[in-house]
Amino acid sequence: MRFARRTLLAAACGALALLSGPVRAADVKEIRLDWATYNPVGLVLKDKGFLEEALKPKGISVRWVQSLGSNKALEFLNAGAIDFGSSAGAAALLSRINGNPIKAIYAFSRPEWTALVTRKDSGIAKVADLKGRRIAVTRGTDPHIFLIRALQGAGLTERDAKLVLLQHADGRTALDRGDVDAWAGLDPMMAASEIENGDVLFFRDAAANTWGLLDVREAFAKENPDLVRVVVAAYEQARAYALAHPEALTAALVAATKLPEPVIARQVERTDLRQPAVGPVQAETIRAAGLALQQAGVIPAATDVAAAVDGLIDPSFNPAPAQ
Repeated sequence: MRFARRTLLAAACGALALLSGPVRAADVKEIRLDWATYNPVGLVLKDKGFLEEALKPKGISVRWVQSLGSNKALEFLNAGAIDFGSSAGAAALLSRINGNPIKAIYAFSRPEWTALVTRKDSGIAKVADLKGRRIAVTRGTDPHIFLIRALQGAGLTERDAKLVLLQHADGRTALDRGDVDAWAGLDPMMAASEIENGDVLFFRDAAANTWGLLDVREAFAKENPDLVRVVVAAYEQARAYALAHPEALTAALVAATKLPEPVIARQVERTDLRQPAVGPVQAETIRAAGLALQQAGVIPAATDVAAAVDGLIDPSFNPAPAQ
């Protein structure tokens, strides 16, 4: 099962990237990053302009591109349309296994950002109740992987339910309209469904939520390691600011999502921003997800999952520990 489904636009961008050849630091005039409502540190970074300030003396501009989910961020990275993208750890692993040359270099959050959601009147109380039901899900994202593992734990597979492939926000809308019976949710839309509609998170497992990671195109990192360090340093500046000024974090999320503060507060309370370095902790979580997906037949049996995880995570750009 291949999760990286490229759009025509992304394919065109990728072709241009191949024609232009490797980009060296001296030739870089613009760094392209994504922003996403599931990456609160990235939103603060975009809002405060820390990266633009750091790159201005180098004559390098910054372009921000919205990712609606890990699947879109990974598609953009694979196509060369962005240099840095936000994704869940397990989604990044699947993408790398499918041939996307990326490295995970920074942990922007340790979230519980996904759960299985239903309406309070649906009659669904446990994962086994999903048999034969319609479930909205965004393929190639942490909620999709979470759903597969949850079904597996109940002795079911994707074929036992009826998956309706939608982007995250559209999945919430489909649940509210009654077009689907359940939704593999993602914050902050999931928090909104709880608070605004009384929807029920009927299956939660914080440990099965893989980390929020900042990924970089491997070629870009090899050619421009100093610029990668500048980006990580700017992310660290934004993370520190978010922790010291929670009101700024809330404001950035409210502005990006157009959701009320109580919804954002629910998202923030489920999001840990205190562990930015990547290494064994993330590797263990992602490896567990990968092995579960391999057992479910999503990842080919011949794949060396442990080696793929080792190839994904690059701790060489980790920020220095706080003194």
